[in-house]
Amino acid sequence: MSALAAATLAPDAATSPVLEARDLQRHYRIGRGLFKQADILKAVAGASFSLTAGRTLAVVGESGCGKSTLARMVTMIERPTAGHLMIDGTDVVSADKQQLHTLRPKVQMVFQDPYGSLNPRKQVGQILSEPLEINTEKSRKERMETARAMMARVGLRPEFYTRYPHMFSGGQRQRIAIARALILNPKIVVADEPVSALDVSIRAQVLNLLADLQAEFNLAYLFISHDLSVVRHIADELMVMYLGRPVEQGPKEVIFAEPRHPYTQALLAATPSVDPKARSKRLTIKGELPSPINPPPGCAFHRRCPFATQVCSVERPALRPFSGRMVACHHAEKTI
Repeated sequence: MSALAAATLAPDAATSPVLEARDLQRHYRIGRGLFKQADILKAVAGASFSLTAGRTLAVVGESGCGKSTLARMVTMIERPTAGHLMIDGTDVVSADKQQLHTLRPKVQMVFQDPYGSLNPRKQVGQILSEPLEINTEKSRKERMETARAMMARVGLRPEFYTRYPHMFSGGQRQRIAIARALILNPKIVVADEPVSALDVSIRAQVLNLLADLQAEFNLAYLFISHDLSVVRHIADELMVMYLGRPVEQGPKEVIFAEPRHPYTQALLAATPSVDPKARSKRLTIKGELPSPINPPPGCAFHRRCPFATQVCSVERPALRPFSGRMVACHHAEKTI
């Protein structure tokens, strides 16, 4: 990663990143039949970023851009195919089983569907105590006290301890999921579309809770989302992905004020706004996301881009420093 990228994505140079990814990749072999060579799907084709304590990096893009694959690598559900993923100073790519066992409690996940991620046959107290039973030496009484304290911290009443997930609303279930993610005192929380399944009326409550918990526990958040209105509320840095690669990344304020990649501009244009000036600048893109198995040559976005020229169809643009952020576009100077 360049010096500017490191400075952009880790503003406090005195603070060591709790997570650092360099050219992170994840490929899948897709079978085509008994006598045909398998295709390679590059779900993540090279992402570099860092996370420091108390900061939030939001990863945005269309479905199929690699956001959820990135989340699975960071949470160590899947190993990267290539690149480096440093978590608390240990490289996940080369870590052995014991090192991964030590690292996993430090990275926890809040899933999109709060009902699907909770065991319907277990009471809330059991759901929260189970990670402590597996990963700590706490006694049964200590586990119960820790679980009850965390319930109170996320706004759940004491009597909820013996109730089952189906007895709660979506917002309450997501609070249970957040409590479970924090019960082991992680350093990093990966939130994969944590409010998209919730009613609009309670999304702000959950986002405010996440922000309060981050401040209290000095957590680093990797926030996966397609909703830029949510990202605007919670993120510090932004990484926009397209077909497995970052196309623009840097401070949220810089990118929201003046996006320079056409894809970022189109995503922002699709966000509802009451500002007439914002509506008048809307940029629309045509066509569907190309197949990651057979991506187009050159810039993967060139077939949908209104600024594309001949060079875009033959040469993939490198992620380069430009106007306070990193951008992968041959014509970043001309897109405003």
